[in-house]
Amino acid sequence: MVPATVRDMLVNVVVDAASPAHLAEFWSEMLSGWFVREEPEGEVDVVAPSADGATLDLVFVPVASPKRGKNRVHLDLASNGPEHQAELVDRALTAGATHVDIGQGDVPWVVLADPEGNEFCVLEHRAVYAGSGRLASIVMDTPDPAALAPFWATATGWEVVRAEPRFASLRAPDGRGPWLELLRTNDPKVGKNRVHLDVRGVEVERLVGLGAGRVDVGQGDVPWAVLEDPQGNEFCIL
Repeated sequence: MVPATVRDMLVNVVVDAASPAHLAEFWSEMLSGWFVREEPEGEVDVVAPSADGATLDLVFVPVASPKRGKNRVHLDLASNGPEHQAELVDRALTAGATHVDIGQGDVPWVVLADPEGNEFCVLEHRAVYAGSGRLASIVMDTPDPAALAPFWATATGWEVVRAEPRFASLRAPDGRGPWLELLRTNDPKVGKNRVHLDVRGVEVERLVGLGAGRVDVGQGDVPWAVLEDPQGNEFCIL
């Protein structure tokens, strides 16, 4: 059995939101069975049921600054076939999502934006995501996925399953819950990421030694550490 301390090192996907409650309701609708939990200071979480396999939460926090450019981190939703994929797309559009063109071209997945403009994908059926639950993967843009994968393996305790020039994939050791996918892109980073990851159970200095940097995003005096990975993506160590 995989130790809980390893299984649970990736804790949250955190999303900046103008209206955390509204956005949480949208994602609860898309991730059927995930439930909304209100937290102090305006934070609203969307939490997976134990049967789903995910041990991380989606965390929506109030941030006044507007979205600028395409997010460097987005979510992929799993489907079990064409009818289910179409159903998920219709559900998203009814709940306030919109179609977006980020240069994807003619692809079998559907690219949408949630009510606050955060991009996400509704995937066609892929056998590799059979054990993922509703949330297939967390996707992070980066210029060099293979080089960055070992860093995130250390930060999360997850295993690097694939590492190629175009993408790298990490998986929780027990094979349940979403994947962490690093996707190659040459798009420049624009400001602070509106979507970032929270981890725990790893020392700050260990990650700094692997190339992470300390950053100030206006967090003030907080009990967590704010870092950026070797390719500029912010994250927090709780």
